[in-house]
Amino acid sequence: MERTTYLYVTVPRTSSPTMVKTEKDQGFMPVRSNEDSEKVPDVIEESDHRGNWSRKLDFFLSCLSYAVGLGNVWRFPYVCYKNGGGAFLIPFAVMLFITGIPMVFLELSFGQFASSGVVSIWSVSPFFQGVGWAMFIVSCLIAIYYNMIIAWTLYYLFASFQERLPWSYCGDWSSENCLADHAVMYNCTFHNGVWLNETCYHSGQVNESYFNYIQGLANSTNVQYTSSSDEYFHKVVLDITKGIESIGGVKWELALCLLLAWTLVCICLAKGIKSSGKAVYFTAFFPYLVLTILLVRGLTLPGSKEGILYYLIPKWDQLLNAKVWKDAAVQIFFSLSPCWGGLITLASYNKFKNNCLFDAVLVSILDSLTSVFAGLVIFSIIGYMAHELHQSVENVARDGPGLAFIVYPEVVTKLPVSQLWSVLFFLMLITLGLGTQIATVTTVHTTILDTFTEFFRPGKRSFILLLSIAVVGYLIGLSFCTQGGMYVVQLFDNYAATYSLLFIGLIECLALSYAYGANTFLDNIELMLGRRPSMLWKISWSFLTPAALLTILIFTAVDFDPTSYGDYVFPTWAEVVGCFITILSISAIPLVALCKVVQGLIRLPNIGLLEVIKMMMKPTNEWGPRLKEHRELMKVSPDTYESQRCMMLNDFSSERS
Repeated sequence: MERTTYLYVTVPRTSSPTMVKTEKDQGFMPVRSNEDSEKVPDVIEESDHRGNWSRKLDFFLSCLSYAVGLGNVWRFPYVCYKNGGGAFLIPFAVMLFITGIPMVFLELSFGQFASSGVVSIWSVSPFFQGVGWAMFIVSCLIAIYYNMIIAWTLYYLFASFQERLPWSYCGDWSSENCLADHAVMYNCTFHNGVWLNETCYHSGQVNESYFNYIQGLANSTNVQYTSSSDEYFHKVVLDITKGIESIGGVKWELALCLLLAWTLVCICLAKGIKSSGKAVYFTAFFPYLVLTILLVRGLTLPGSKEGILYYLIPKWDQLLNAKVWKDAAVQIFFSLSPCWGGLITLASYNKFKNNCLFDAVLVSILDSLTSVFAGLVIFSIIGYMAHELHQSVENVARDGPGLAFIVYPEVVTKLPVSQLWSVLFFLMLITLGLGTQIATVTTVHTTILDTFTEFFRPGKRSFILLLSIAVVGYLIGLSFCTQGGMYVVQLFDNYAATYSLLFIGLIECLALSYAYGANTFLDNIELMLGRRPSMLWKISWSFLTPAALLTILIFTAVDFDPTSYGDYVFPTWAEVVGCFITILSISAIPLVALCKVVQGLIRLPNIGLLEVIKMMMKPTNEWGPRLKEHRELMKVSPDTYESQRCMMLNDFSSERS
């Protein structure tokens, strides 16, 4: 059966539609006149209103600042030493090239080619538009709870300006088991003494019978001492309850810090990417400056060498452990932050001819090197802490909030001019957090702008939308400011962007590789780069990366651990709520696909279900570069817009009648 090919051509203005018949045509089709063509720039040249990056460096630093976040400092070092130290760098590097760089390149090139937000960009395959909505929901969830971490950091920053760091001593707020300096107690027991009631007893100081009595009393009481920094964080900053069942009241000091965090985000995004592109010069470079200063200072401390060696010495037997490879893949995937929508959004403001391949590779490698570098800084300090406490590094090392708000604050109390080191450290955490938060909120903002262009683009409505996002985010975030807010943060952290991201990434890869076509996607990239990327990218997107993501997803599900915080294990109902948080985003994928199919069946009742699904998987007329001159570069195959053929035929029939 001969293929019917329809072409759009530009002809002089006419008062009625012009019909053109191609060589193998079976009928006539209306074509665009100049009058119609003149209307197109009003839509596709809207990037003048949408904006572009002022400089290429603005985009690159935004991507780097987005990728390099708090996880590089407080998660990677702990995961590395726990999984074989230096040996962990091998699976880490392998997974960087299997899942990390391919996903980053895919999303940067995808966003740059279409210059659209994460939802509107799925005109490439409307059946999978739910992937965009899933990314949007994930970004909303992350933006809400991530700012709470910045709020805690702001609280500590302000506390660092006091004459005496408030966590350096046991105040009125502390319990009877509070110990300001654990080094004194550990030094006592290290030298065969007995510690009881904040007093060290040695056999030479008292008679033997009394010493044995003291020793027996100390063993029987089994007091669990806590550091002043630990009690300050949990009793003063959080005033934490016993569990998520008791949420408690709002801590207004934290509520004000959260308000300030959202204010900072709004200031950075007040003029869209024009202002955020300037903010990233600080949020991208300042953390490296502080990390370098802290490393130099850390290397001068006793015990730092042992800490770094513990971090880097390879344990080769760990390479045979499948869990190590799973942790490497998870760390790479979540460190680079694909599937949040941020990479697509940032790239959508790029110039069409930007070399996104170079950006993808460089950002990915720098992010990974930053993680390793941050590990040197953290373990030099942890080594010093272990030396002071006469403990092994393993007993001192912690990750997550425990490192940022307990271990490091305790370390700075032992340094001269401790306020200076405290201010530098928490300023660094704030800039790391803001870099990621700015890109995440930009994703939410841009998605709404691109989806409801006619309403939000004109005048100052874009900024009003930004303020609305901040207000809603702040009001929901007040739940994190309660006494049980830490438990809510942990629940969001465990479920908002774990399983959902892996599933979103898997569907995204399959949709672009098979529904749209990896070869066609490489054609699109060739238009931007001026050369065709290697076929290795097609192999990665079509086979390696989806297989790796599916494996990680299965391993993560099998290796499931109930959510916990310290010794507290979350109840079953809380885990159910967490599962709902995960389902909230990924459910958008099948629900939107179902809606598209139903719409297609209603619009084209004479076509079967499978035909409608096939049509919905193909690009619409809106797919392609935003600017007209770039759209004309596209080499469109005859069946690219096959999904639109029936509708155009219907339009033509109505014109003739």
